[in-house]
Amino acid sequence: MVQALRPRTRPAPRNRSEPRAIPLDETGEEGVLEDEDRNASDAARPDHAGHDHAGSDHGPTPELAANGELIEPGRALALSDFTAPEIGTSERLIRFAYRLGVPASTLVSPMGKKAKLRLLATVTNPLPGNRVSGTALRAGHFLIHGAKTPIAQVDYAGAARVTPPLERVVHGFTWLADLEACAPRTQVTPLAERILGTWLNANPKPPTKPGKGPAWSVGNTGTRLIHWLIHAPLILSGEKALRTRTLRAMNETARWLDRNVSHAEDGLAEVAGWCAIVAAGLLLPDGKPRRLFGEAGLIKALGELVGEDGGVLSRSPIAQMEAIALLVRLRACYRATRRDPPKAVEAMISLLVPPLLALVHSDSALGNWQGGWAIGEDEIVELIEASGVRTRPLRDVRQWGYQRVLAGRTVLQFDAAPPPMPKHARFGCASTLAFELSHDGQRLIVNCGGAGSAGGLLPLRLEQGLRATAAHSTLTLDDANSTAVLINGAIGVGVSEVDIERRTIESGGSSATRLEASHNGYAGRYGLTHRRILILRDDGSELRGEDLLLPSTRKAKRGKVSFAIRFHLGPDVEVGLAENGQGAGLALPDGSYWQFVASGCDIALEDSLWVDGQGRPVATQQLVLQGLVSRGGGNFGWLLKKMG
Repeated sequence: MVQALRPRTRPAPRNRSEPRAIPLDETGEEGVLEDEDRNASDAARPDHAGHDHAGSDHGPTPELAANGELIEPGRALALSDFTAPEIGTSERLIRFAYRLGVPASTLVSPMGKKAKLRLLATVTNPLPGNRVSGTALRAGHFLIHGAKTPIAQVDYAGAARVTPPLERVVHGFTWLADLEACAPRTQVTPLAERILGTWLNANPKPPTKPGKGPAWSVGNTGTRLIHWLIHAPLILSGEKALRTRTLRAMNETARWLDRNVSHAEDGLAEVAGWCAIVAAGLLLPDGKPRRLFGEAGLIKALGELVGEDGGVLSRSPIAQMEAIALLVRLRACYRATRRDPPKAVEAMISLLVPPLLALVHSDSALGNWQGGWAIGEDEIVELIEASGVRTRPLRDVRQWGYQRVLAGRTVLQFDAAPPPMPKHARFGCASTLAFELSHDGQRLIVNCGGAGSAGGLLPLRLEQGLRATAAHSTLTLDDANSTAVLINGAIGVGVSEVDIERRTIESGGSSATRLEASHNGYAGRYGLTHRRILILRDDGSELRGEDLLLPSTRKAKRGKVSFAIRFHLGPDVEVGLAENGQGAGLALPDGSYWQFVASGCDIALEDSLWVDGQGRPVATQQLVLQGLVSRGGGNFGWLLKKMG
């Protein structure tokens, strides 16, 4: 089957019982759930399928096998599988009135009397933080991708800009989970309150509009409010003055998001804002109008963030994980108030997991794609466990665009789609027709990756270079990117269409998977189309490839142009070039040996780097086939074969 893949957006989707939470009010005393929440949340009631909510709805814990597959299969969902939540006429009127600015207290209480500001329930954190990062905080510094920043030296007002990863951690308050993971709550509460108090002093009031520094971007603000609500016992158990001030900050932040969520910097940031609005509607008083307003906005935003196959339109595995984590945390807020989330939220979580698993290698860690890095097995397993989804990696690839081939103990990942559209790209990479290959837990061919972690040990000045075509295992012409790589994560003109064909063939007495794809990124400048053919034997022992340059018009241009085909090697691969310059030997730590052979040009060995699971750079090497090619086209074959 041949597909022509073009970047485009999708329309909005058509649309258990937990231990009783202890509400907290401003005095730290036990409160009560509001009547609307209590009436809607009788424990152990059957759901629409007749299942009892008294037990866990997660089922057995999913595990990743050695080849990156989940043990238990499941059905892949599509956006058409869920609809918007059904609400009554009165609730529609409440939502409409709240959107027009009618106060929630007026809509909830017949007398229009405001309820006492408090937290209605405590939330069980569904995603544990990083213990190492939490220990670093107790030692006096933020630890971000290997780089240490003293707590006392951070400008919490955001006037002096710091690196983007540090901004996200500090102003998103994701560090609360790390702190809670490293020690008993009583031991870390004073530090959490001290940092919180410093941040509140630097940011006493929300600005009138978003974008006034990193503290008040919609994405960081939504993430911050969710973490405040989930980790409330950590920041509301101290002195009354700070507790009152924090509750007021929660309420003001929720009101600010009500007005500004539509001005988010991108789709994922908007989803974070809507999730925070819904969470505040669940956990703060007079919240029903806000919750109804937020649920409608969230479902629309999810439809604009995610493609039909469940992949986020930024095509970034890091963004995919963030989207899953946001919805998992929001679901925990529903459970704290003993409510069921809308069916659309549950369906979206199920839809998001299979594309993420498609980028899991044989070492059970992620591939390095679209700014992402090789996030390790533990973090992925924790996220999948929290999602409650049991499924296999995505196979029916459409907008997500990453072809995955599992052959024995070998995993091949192939980027067979255009880069994300500019409005979706966070760390857009010109990676079309690049591939990664791993075997039995060892990575052979990789991409550099890690642009999204730049600002830690990885210097920020390398971010744009890591998004370039040359940072990926594919072909470049004249050292130019197949798609223009712009500043601030943006993508320019270049690849607009990719043709892809996948089929099973017989090769050498055994079967193999054949992928053939082409892109038009170099057609306008050089009059050449890049076509790549990959053939992976079903036992995973041999990958045969061919890179072709074909005239894009009937009349080829004159002259020659330089080319380079790069194969970035995994961090533990030892390489030696053959004396004739036509081959190389690759030795892996497990004792296996692979041979690389090329035809039509010599092989050079150059330095490279690879970004590991902590977002840190690791020095590696790359094999490079390079030379001059006629504007009339050319073809270059190569073979990667396991010898023992």
